[in-house]
Amino acid sequence: MNIIPAIDLRDGRVVRLRQGDFARERQFDHDAFALAQRYAGAGAAWLHVVDLDGARSGAPAQVDLLAHIARAGARVQAGGGVRTRDDVQRLLDAGVGRAVVGSVAVRAPDTFVEWLTEFGGDRLCLALDLRRDGEGGWRPALDAWQTAGDADFAALLDRHAEAGLRHVLTTDIGQDGMAAGPNLALYSELASRWPQFDWIASGGVRDLDDVDALGATGVAACVAGTALLEGTLPLEALCSRAA
Repeated sequence: MNIIPAIDLRDGRVVRLRQGDFARERQFDHDAFALAQRYAGAGAAWLHVVDLDGARSGAPAQVDLLAHIARAGARVQAGGGVRTRDDVQRLLDAGVGRAVVGSVAVRAPDTFVEWLTEFGGDRLCLALDLRRDGEGGWRPALDAWQTAGDADFAALLDRHAEAGLRHVLTTDIGQDGMAAGPNLALYSELASRWPQFDWIASGGVRDLDDVDALGATGVAACVAGTALLEGTLPLEALCSRAA
């Protein structure tokens, strides 16, 4: 199973947020391009780069930096504020391999289906960010996780599968940035119900044991951020766990 290093960007700095909360930001003393080169040199085939400024403002805000990172040696999937067809095109023109789309795919599924038809299932990744509601169910979070959606995400997944979607990045927001381990039951359920997708698990990865446990759920890859930055997940794992 592939490990995809995460690089979250805010004002050009490498940061991590706890549960998507901008008030709970942790800064890391890394140059984003140098960090991308380090991950690529260690064997990462892909990087997951989040433009947090774009996610908050509703339009990509760090495209030049994303273009720079895309030249670091690994392919890049990137998102944050992708709301229009032109936003997708800007990212792809900048060298991004896959544009990550969240809110639009949930709020305006017809539009996302049009993008899938135009760009193809390999150039887009659906970000399905989930949070538990008060009744124990799962609800998609929108607008940089600041808004709770009420869409039936199962129906959305079925529709997007018919349109050619291949890649789905799913984050259990409650686990993100908390170093508490991934939600194995969630990913196992998703991978079992929709085996046609290449699932990318995000949130809570701490070490190699978590990576191996996620591999057993049927997901294709996992995103790791804080664990790589802090060293609890060794860089050597990027090569040894590569598919």
